[in-house]
Amino acid sequence: MDNLELKNRDLDVLWHPCTQMKEHETLPLIPIKKAHGLYLEDFDGNCYIDAISSWWVNLFGHTNSYINEKIKEQLDSLEHVILAGFTHEPVVRLSERLVKLSPKGLEKCFYADNGSSAVEVALKMSYHAHKNSAKERTLFVSLTNSYHGETLGALSVGDVALYKKTYEPLIIRSIQTSVPKDMSIEAAQIAASEFEELCQRRADEISAIILEPLVQGAGSMHMYHAEFLKLVRSLCDKYDIHLIADEVMVGFGRTGEFFACEHANITPDFLVLSKGLTGGYLPLSVVLTTNEIYAKFYCDYNEHKAFLHSHSYTGNALACAAANATLDIFETDDVIEKNRATAQYMGEKLQEFLTLENVKEIRQTGMICAVELKGYAPELRVGLKIYQYALENGVLLRPLGSVIYFMPPYIVAKEEIDTMMDVAKSAIRALD
Repeated sequence: MDNLELKNRDLDVLWHPCTQMKEHETLPLIPIKKAHGLYLEDFDGNCYIDAISSWWVNLFGHTNSYINEKIKEQLDSLEHVILAGFTHEPVVRLSERLVKLSPKGLEKCFYADNGSSAVEVALKMSYHAHKNSAKERTLFVSLTNSYHGETLGALSVGDVALYKKTYEPLIIRSIQTSVPKDMSIEAAQIAASEFEELCQRRADEISAIILEPLVQGAGSMHMYHAEFLKLVRSLCDKYDIHLIADEVMVGFGRTGEFFACEHANITPDFLVLSKGLTGGYLPLSVVLTTNEIYAKFYCDYNEHKAFLHSHSYTGNALACAAANATLDIFETDDVIEKNRATAQYMGEKLQEFLTLENVKEIRQTGMICAVELKGYAPELRVGLKIYQYALENGVLLRPLGSVIYFMPPYIVAKEEIDTMMDVAKSAIRALD
C-alpha cells in the first residue's frame, strides 16, 4: 500500500474535521502508517516532526513504550464497564491523583470523553447548582476571541464569529467581556475592570464566566498575564459567579506549571481537562469541582436535584489506564522542570524570528510559542502555504491564519526544535 492508494480510499468514505473537503482535489492528504516519538511516517516512507502534538494532545511522544505497556495490561483485565452503579480501580486511582494534583479545594471528578463535552458538563453543572439554590441564572460570560469547543453549548460560549453566525438559532445565551489585549499587568487590570462593570449591571443573571487561563488556543495563541485570573477570581467571589477554567489545552505542564491556574495561585469552581490527560492516546475528559458545588446536588431521590448528565464511555478503563500512566511519567521524570528548560531554549530560538521583516510579534507561555505575521490579507492564506512548505520539509505545522505556533511533545530535543523553527523561518521567507 502507498500514500495514493490510501488517500483515494479515504476520499471515497471519509468526511474530515475542520476541512473543506473540496480542497483535497489539489491538497493531498497525508496517510500515516506509523509513529514513534516526535515522528510521523507515511506509507511512502516520508517522516514529519509533529510540532503541534497532533492537535495539542501528545505529551510524551507517539507509541510511548510505558503508556503502551500500561494500556496492554489493562486490556487483559477490563476494557470498559458502565460507571452508573459500578466503578473500577483505574478511575478511582486517577480521580484520587487528580484531586491531589489540582488547585486546593477541587475534590470531586466528573468524567466525559472529550474537551467540548467536558465544557458542556461544566456549563450545565454551574447553571444547575445555582438553580438548586433557587437562583435562575441563564447567562454565561466568556472572553472575546475565545474558543471552547464545537458542541452547541461549548460553541455558544466561544467567540468565533463564523460559528455563531451559522448556528445562531441553536445556541444558548452568552455574552463576551474583553480579554486582556496583551501580556502586561495593565492590560489585565483594564480587562478585569470591564468585567466588573458587567457584573455590577447583570450579576444576578450570570451563572459563570468561562476562560482559557493564560493562552487562548484557537484564538491565534493570544496570551495574557496571570494577574487577570486573580482579579476575575476575586470578582466571581464578590458577585457569586462561578469561574470555569478551561484547561483542555494548557493543562498538564504546557505553561510551566502543572495547571495554568497555578500561575495565579487560584482555585476555579470548575476545572476542565482533556487532551493531554491520557498523553494523547485515548479520548477522556474530566471536570473537577468543589465539595460545595457537589453538595448542592446531594439529596433524596424525590427532591429532583441530581445532576442530569451521562456518557456511555464515562471513565473508560483503558483511557484511565493511559491517564494513570501519563501521571506516572510526570511523577518519575521531573517533567515540569525539564519543560522549563526546554521552554527557555525554545524562547531563545523564537527571538530569531524578529529578524524577519514580515513578523509582527512573537509570544511565549511555557512550551507554547507563537509567531504572528503582518502584511498579509486573509485571502492570501499564508497559513496554508506555510503548512504545505513545512510538510515538504519534514515538519507538521498547522498555522492559525497568520500565526505560526509550536507546541511539540515534551520529549522534543534541541536539534528537533532547531529543525522545526528553521523550517518555519524558511517558509516565512519563501512567502516573499
